[in-house]
Amino acid sequence: MVRALLGLLLAVALALTGCTASGDGDSGGDAKGAAAADRAAGPQGPEDAAGAQSGASGKRKPSKLTGSQVIRTATITVRVEDVPEALEEARAAAEDAGGIVGNENTSRDDEGRERSRVVLRVPQEKYEDVLTALEGTGKLLDREAKAQDVTDRVVDVESRVKSQRASVARVRELMDKATKLSDVVTLESELSTRQADLESLLAQRASLKDRVSLATITLSLTERPEQAPAEDEDPTFGDALGGGWDVFVTGLRWVVIALAAVLPFAAVAALLLLLWLRVVRPRHGRGAP
Repeated sequence: MVRALLGLLLAVALALTGCTASGDGDSGGDAKGAAAADRAAGPQGPEDAAGAQSGASGKRKPSKLTGSQVIRTATITVRVEDVPEALEEARAAAEDAGGIVGNENTSRDDEGRERSRVVLRVPQEKYEDVLTALEGTGKLLDREAKAQDVTDRVVDVESRVKSQRASVARVRELMDKATKLSDVVTLESELSTRQADLESLLAQRASLKDRVSLATITLSLTERPEQAPAEDEDPTFGDALGGGWDVFVTGLRWVVIALAAVLPFAAVAALLLLLWLRVVRPRHGRGAP
């Protein structure tokens, strides 16, 4: 009876020991999965390195970014004397500041004036200096500047990238342990989905980093309208002849107008002279002794 009781107690103790070992194995698998995620990701920057160090103690600290993350954009329109020359100055200003020249478009309007539009990417610390240099190339017609704070978005994407890397690493670990074909197929599909999500997050992080580090300036250059040249030419023979003819026609017109005004008086005077010669004078001649 005593032996049977001791055997029963031993069996219960072995069962409890097995359950405890199983629970420890599960928690150890999760820790290994997190560690594998960190190893697969690798240190990507100061924040990741800090996360890897904290992972050794079993605690992960959220990444912290120093300073605000701001996306700056500006659109300016400048009227210049020479568009090609001003465009060359704009390129030089961007490249001297450590930036790059993006899309560029040049055309002419209906009046033959040249217009150019160019996109410049410059470092944030040189943003204001480059803007000032561009405005000095001619007369500033329009300026619009924007600043978008994306600090929260950058932190969120960074955190999601780390979580997704850990998730991918755990799925890979489960694939290594899987023995059934159906489990392997399911895990491969899940791994493909999670890797696609990770690549999307990495693309978002790269885009944000590029837009924060380099400000975007869209510059439009327009040519000044040409002024009509003042006429300062020596008169020619044709000009003199034309001017003389105009004077002659004008004088003749005034003569005709004057004759028209005098004509009624001249007609009356001529009629009186005719009466005197035909009627009055002959009678005086006959009456004389």
